[in-house]
Amino acid sequence: MARSLNKVQIIGNLGADPELRTTTGGARVATLSVATSRSWTDRQGQQQEKTEWHRVIFWEKLAEICEKYMSKGDRIYVEGSIEYRQYEDKDGQTRYITEIRGREMIMLGGRGEGSDFSGSSTSRETSRAERSRGGGGEDDYGEFSNESLTPSADDDLPF
Repeated sequence: MARSLNKVQIIGNLGADPELRTTTGGARVATLSVATSRSWTDRQGQQQEKTEWHRVIFWEKLAEICEKYMSKGDRIYVEGSIEYRQYEDKDGQTRYITEIRGREMIMLGGRGEGSDFSGSSTSRETSRAERSRGGGGEDDYGEFSNESLTPSADDDLPF
């Protein structure tokens, strides 16, 4: 059987402070809005720039680190996988969400500018410990409903 790979790496800036929630099963989850930009010179010699917005989700310890140490404008490296979800809004319309499930992260600046703190090592240690216990799967988060991660009308999402 052929292997497959779902891996994303981005470096960008937070568009808002991380939003931390708790699922009905008690798991902590942080939602981040990360902007990445690219620039180029078009055929007319004009400088162009395009910004893409990414919804990033971190669970448990990394979620708490995001809430405690990160804020709007901070630069972050994220490694994870792309996930697609759908849900029904209060009007009965089906909505679709594309997000990055973050597994590793490194804070590249912001409040602790120049600090050596890296969520990446924490993530690796946690992941190794969970794998050795046989955990780390989505079942560890107890009951999980899409509603706990569904944007409300009050959310000021930049995308």
